Amino acid sequence: MNLTVFGATGGIGREIVRQALASGHRVTAVVRDPARLTVTGTSLEVVRADLTDPEVIRPALTGRDAVLSGLGPRGRGDAGVATRLTRTVLAAMEAEAVRRLVVVSAAPVGPEPDGDGLLDRTMRGLVSAILRPVYDDLRETEAELARSATDWTSVRPPRLQDKPLTGTYRTVVGGFPRKGRFIARADVAHAMLAMIEDAGTVKQGVGVAY
Repeated sequence: MNLTVFGATGGIGREIVRQALASGHRVTAVVRDPARLTVTGTSLEVVRADLTDPEVIRPALTGRDAVLSGLGPRGRGDAGVATRLTRTVLAAMEAEAVRRLVVVSAAPVGPEPDGDGLLDRTMRGLVSAILRPVYDDLRETEAELARSATDWTSVRPPRLQDKPLTGTYRTVVGGFPRKGRFIARADVAHAMLAMIEDAGTVKQGVGVAY
């Protein structure tokens, strides 16, 4: 497939690019600073853009089969960035008639899993309170997706880890895996790539965790 990846210099985005190339896909990585993208390959095209203007990124979307986004706030100070940048991507996708979009979000944006104990619920509540601006940004991002004409999927991981790919994660469409507390960025990327052709995830939030 011909894929475009936004946020390709982040932890998840970089893994998406690496794994997509390893699987034989052609990848266009849209980044602000190409020097930060350490992944290389003959099937990789790197496009420099700051995502302020949909017209600028339209050429990076022409004829693509799907778009994957690792865009998101890195902390409370970045709240609002995910919504703003996603609007640019959606406008460019609409102009180029590209429909499939898989984005990374976060577990607290979706429903709480059934059957979790008091400790799990308490910890989620504390984290959600501390990072409320970040999660509000991601909720608004998902609202933008829902209002769009794209065939979107929002992937919602819990706490992220920098560990190797395992492939042993669990996914729940419209919910979240019970007692799912962690997941490696590499496994989030793997799940996102697997969902591109999964019709059951279209216009759905999908919880993913170990």
